[in-house]
Amino acid sequence: MIRRREEHYESKSSHERWLVSYADFITLLFGFFVVMYSVSQVSEQKYRVLSDTLASVFEGNTSLPIDVDKRLDQYPLDEHGKTSGLSPQVNLVDTEVLAKELEKALVHLVDPKHVSISATEEWVQIDLNANLLFSSGSADPSEQARTIFRDIAAVLAPYDNEIEVSGHTDNVPIHNVRFQSNWELSSARASSVVRLLADNGVKPTQLSAVGYGEFRPMADNTTEEGRSANRRVVLMVARHAVERPVVSPDTIIPAAAGPEAVNPPASPEPNAPSEPETTPPDPAQPAETGLQPVRLKDGGLLFTSDPDKPAAQ
Repeated sequence: MIRRREEHYESKSSHERWLVSYADFITLLFGFFVVMYSVSQVSEQKYRVLSDTLASVFEGNTSLPIDVDKRLDQYPLDEHGKTSGLSPQVNLVDTEVLAKELEKALVHLVDPKHVSISATEEWVQIDLNANLLFSSGSADPSEQARTIFRDIAAVLAPYDNEIEVSGHTDNVPIHNVRFQSNWELSSARASSVVRLLADNGVKPTQLSAVGYGEFRPMADNTTEEGRSANRRVVLMVARHAVERPVVSPDTIIPAAAGPEAVNPPASPEPNAPSEPETTPPDPAQPAETGLQPVRLKDGGLLFTSDPDKPAAQ
């Protein structure tokens, strides 16, 4: 009987199988960092559109929300996915684009000792040394200041971004005929800058002025160099326009006016019989006198004919 020869096959085990798992791990890690980078660079506008779209889908609506369509029409995006400033209703400019335009306009003054421009996602900050703009203890802009803000206004005027102008001083006390403290000096300088911007085409509705005095220093006031750096004017240009309610002048009632200012008496008709100018007083009714406003403790106004009598409130 022929006995078959048993054949033994030995499987060759690979000692480099770990490379497959390692390659998969590196691929997943690469994809993770790509996603994180894309998320960090996403614009706020696209993020809001994505958020509203996902919320609409989870609610069972597969169509794009109407308000998202209106938002895209109102605030179109550029090739970088950011607000381009081409909106027909609200003309906004992106902060990075605005910072580059300002650097071009102030290329001869962009010096850390005199003018510095910085930008974030929400603001463009322009710091100008007050020595370029005003004389010591004065809020009257110099000719150089008029030239500087003429160039800045030429960049800001086409857009509707909110602009806040703040004045800052050092901690050296000031007391002269015009300014009693650094509060007044910083506020007056900010107002002067606002007036220059408005005179050169910037819309007054998007401007505001505030004075901080010496209470927001950026350097040490114990040195002359620090005090010079603290004497500055700062322009903060917001990325968005701030909507504020506007009250019509026709709806404002003067505080000193009585009810006749709201509802004036009707003029008599031409053919109506004339009434006597005076009527005998009714003894049952108190004598009527003119109403006068009295300021209440809670800030309101009380119209009374007896202002000397304390109000019940």
